[in-house]
Amino acid sequence: MRPITRRHALQLGGLGVASLAIGTTGLVWQRGSRLVPVTGSDLTEPEVLRSRGGLLQVRLEAAQGQIAVAGREATVYGYNGSLPGPTLRLRPGDRLQARLVNRLDTATNLHVHGLHVSPQGNGDNVFISVEPGESFDYNYQLPEDHPPGVYWYHPHHHGMVADQVFRGLYGAIIVEDPDPIAVTRERVLVISDITLDGSGQVVAPSTMSRMAGREGDLVLVNGHAAPRLSARPGERERWRIINACSARYLRLRLDGQDCELLGIDSGRFPEPRPVDELALAPGNRADLLVSTRAGSASWETGSVDRGGMGMMSSLGDLSGGVGALATLRVEGATAPALPAVPVQPTPEDLRAVEPARRRRITFAMGMGGDMSGGMGMGGGGGEGMGMSFTVDGKEFDAQRIDQTVQQGTVEEWTLVNDSPMDHPIHLHVWPMQITAEAGQPVRGVFRQDVVNVPPRSEVTVRVSFGNYTGRTVYHCHILDHEDNGMMAVVESVPAA
Repeated sequence: MRPITRRHALQLGGLGVASLAIGTTGLVWQRGSRLVPVTGSDLTEPEVLRSRGGLLQVRLEAAQGQIAVAGREATVYGYNGSLPGPTLRLRPGDRLQARLVNRLDTATNLHVHGLHVSPQGNGDNVFISVEPGESFDYNYQLPEDHPPGVYWYHPHHHGMVADQVFRGLYGAIIVEDPDPIAVTRERVLVISDITLDGSGQVVAPSTMSRMAGREGDLVLVNGHAAPRLSARPGERERWRIINACSARYLRLRLDGQDCELLGIDSGRFPEPRPVDELALAPGNRADLLVSTRAGSASWETGSVDRGGMGMMSSLGDLSGGVGALATLRVEGATAPALPAVPVQPTPEDLRAVEPARRRRITFAMGMGGDMSGGMGMGGGGGEGMGMSFTVDGKEFDAQRIDQTVQQGTVEEWTLVNDSPMDHPIHLHVWPMQITAEAGQPVRGVFRQDVVNVPPRSEVTVRVSFGNYTGRTVYHCHILDHEDNGMMAVVESVPAA
């Protein structure tokens, strides 16, 4: 297998043309171990909550508690006492009613990442603040034609997102296929990272780490350290992979097994695409088919150089470290063959639509202020960090409308990264179709809600602002950058 370059890996992750492979080593570490993990346990998955009769009603309690992490008791956050939280399984056209109960000592809220639902009222409204001891009833109505795929939920209270996600608040959402794909089993694999001291307490990141985007020493799969998976030869497994890390990019490989990609984020290819390696930016998801071969394989993540600037070079490699996320042992009698994967509907190509407007949106980091201050974990704004994080030269202001779009129109946005670091850009509610990278046209239809923009480069996307009106946001999904100002408000208004 030819080694993959950094640029090509990020293009693959950005476009969804990915791959998987595997190696040998054990746990993934970045800056030295603290908590001694228990490795090699059998993989388990969170509780699954399924819709019935078009409705799923759930209660999600966000709280700090003693939760098993990497086989040890740790003091972390969790939804309903687990890390990750429950997996929510829905069908297109379903209604999700979620009561969020805040047992934390700080405000929080809930974002259903990637779902195409209303941002107004008690929908996917990130401007809501649920104070400690309070609760809020969210109500999400999925459209009948909602794309199937892998989504997730996490907090989105500005200034506290990185801290709350890093400490354990996240969970998977699966929107089922109208025409099921025959598989032997499905696995929901939520990849996250965290730093814990020897007593199981979360270690606060340094100012420098928050400037770059915090990365944990310990990389987990469903809260496990290097768990074991088992299968029989000839099985077809469906792996629903979520990069729930606050800033870490993942470069995944699973050598010795046959892997095919169904899609990235809400995007879906007409037919599965064979892949060898897969790059996922923070917030990206992958829908992967694994056809098993006899033997033992290691599911690994490799280093991704996501850039840096000035004093950040002292942090060492960002998204660094190479090691096994999990091991897969395939043995036993060969499983019977399964029917072919049905052809998936081809999404509308927005390049055939004349954009109502073209915009250039610039994401930047700059030195400024002083380094004498120091925000607490989850503080907002770049003050005290000696750095600003901006969109079109402005830090986030929830009261300001940065872009106004008309419902029912298609726009073309060129996302410009005027910094020496990668920025994965996430637009809420509406997926983006990638049409060009660094000025070069992209072939095919690739829909994502997190699009990576490399340093000193640009990516052009088209967005169909259909179905909904209301305010929401777009931002860098390196969550410390979002918390510190790299976020802006877009409002969809009724057509004139």
